[in-house]
Amino acid sequence: MMRPALKRTIDALCTVLVAVPGITSALERRLSDGESVFSFWAQAFALAPGLPGVFIRRAYYRQTLESCGRTFFIGFGALVAHRHARIDDDVYVGPYAVVGCCHLEHGCLIGTRCSIVSGANQHTLDASARWTATDPSRLTRVRIGRHAWIGEGSLILADIGAGAMIAAGAVVASAVPPSTVVAGNPARFVRRLSA
Repeated sequence: MMRPALKRTIDALCTVLVAVPGITSALERRLSDGESVFSFWAQAFALAPGLPGVFIRRAYYRQTLESCGRTFFIGFGALVAHRHARIDDDVYVGPYAVVGCCHLEHGCLIGTRCSIVSGANQHTLDASARWTATDPSRLTRVRIGRHAWIGEGSLILADIGAGAMIAAGAVVASAVPPSTVVAGNPARFVRRLSA
C-alpha cells in the first residue's frame, strides 16, 4: 500500500519538475508544425540516469505526447522522436530504443536498441534523383499490438499484431499478424504462438 502512494508522489514531483519543458513543447505545438523544442527536451531527458530518469521521462511524455499512460517504463537513452506517439499503460521501452510516430499498446515490450520508425515512406526521390528530407506529412503511425514482444536491436517499419514476437535483430517491413513469431532480415514467418 505504501509503494503505490510513493510512486504517485514521485510522479507528481516529476510532473512539476518538467513543467517548463512541457509548457515550451506545448507552445511549440500551438505555434508551429515543428518538433525541435520537443526533441531537445526528449533528448535531454533521455540522459537522466537510473530510476529518477524513468520518472522524469514518463512525466515529460505524459505532458507532451498525443496520449500517454501513467504506468510505463522508458529506459536510459531511450526517446520518443515524435509527439504524435501514443503509449498505453504497462509498456516497457528498453534502453537506447528510438520510438517514432507509433502506438505502443498495453503491455508491449520494446527491447534495447530497437528502432520503431514512422513507416516506410518518409523519404522520396525529387526531380533531380536526390532523396528528400523527412516530410512530417508522410509519417505513418505504426501500431505495436497488446503484449507484443520486440526483440533487441530490431527495426520496425510496419504494424505488429497483439501477442506477436519479433526476434532480436529482425527488420520488419510488412505487417506481422497477431501471435506470430518472425525473425531475420527481412523478417520471415517462424511459427504461430499459443498460450
